[in-house]
Amino acid sequence: MVRLLIVRVGAMGDVLHALPAAAALRKVRPDWKIDWVVDERWQPLLTDDGPGPVVGVSFAVPVRAWKQAPLSRATVRSFLEFRRLRGLYDAVVDMQGTLRSSAIGWLAGGGMLAGYDDPRERMASALYGQTFLRQGGHVVEQGAALLSAVCGVELEPVAAEIPRTEWAEEWARELVGEDKVCVLSPRAGWTTKQWPVERFGELALRLRERGYRCLVNAPRKDDELAEGVVAASDGAAEVTVCNVAGMIALVRRARLLVGGDSGPMHLAAILGVPVVALFGPTNPVRNGPWGPGPKAVLRDASSRNTYKRSGEVDAGLAKLTVEQVVAAVDGLGV
Repeated sequence: MVRLLIVRVGAMGDVLHALPAAAALRKVRPDWKIDWVVDERWQPLLTDDGPGPVVGVSFAVPVRAWKQAPLSRATVRSFLEFRRLRGLYDAVVDMQGTLRSSAIGWLAGGGMLAGYDDPRERMASALYGQTFLRQGGHVVEQGAALLSAVCGVELEPVAAEIPRTEWAEEWARELVGEDKVCVLSPRAGWTTKQWPVERFGELALRLRERGYRCLVNAPRKDDELAEGVVAASDGAAEVTVCNVAGMIALVRRARLLVGGDSGPMHLAAILGVPVVALFGPTNPVRNGPWGPGPKAVLRDASSRNTYKRSGEVDAGLAKLTVEQVVAAVDGLGV
């Protein structure tokens, strides 16, 4: 049995984009031990109370606490705890390519750490024992190529099964019932990737005419973006507050999800839920929705791959109209 540790801390969409490579490895090498280091917020994507369908053990990284107090004793102590994993794995793979992820991988695996030859942060490569050429257009393909090279196994990415949390599944079942639900996901990690809330509100009105009950996912109460969508929808949308386990269960029962380049959108894609994805500064050829279900990707021709994280909404994304999104929904036939 080969023991493999994957380091892909976050964000949510990035973890989901790395998962098909691990699922492919699990499919062809079911006896291998595959564990993962991940932001504690995203653990429900990989494991529940016990092993998940793909990952055996997920090791939590308290990313928010580290960011709030990067030089505190508690942060240093929790960071150095990854040394306890050294010697437990035959290979450690950094699928993220940042200095933080490579440092975690180095602590856990020493000279066995492998990664891309062009990591996101150049300094990460100084800690790699092995580097491999990045291959493939989409990040899912790149991840599969990296694991293939590290493990010496030919891999084709496959849609991963996401764990089910019992309480969350029951909550979502009661919430959705027999309704034809569309999840609207206005939030993204970058403000430049967020389609205007007023248009989400107008979209909810149009989707209500098509029989949809529109739920706006929100990470907390009094979320301004979600409340903005509801206010603009004239009652056609409602806020649904849920954590990651709840979001998984809710999206699993949705008939449709509309959102930008964000974790919930990528979750819907990998679960096979129909998706209308709204893109602006990021390139859907590289970062687009990946999964077995029907999907429509909208991006204005004027958009550029700027990868600018903050500021006003991307100019190209701002040009996408409600009419275009409604037409895309109709085109999916859901």
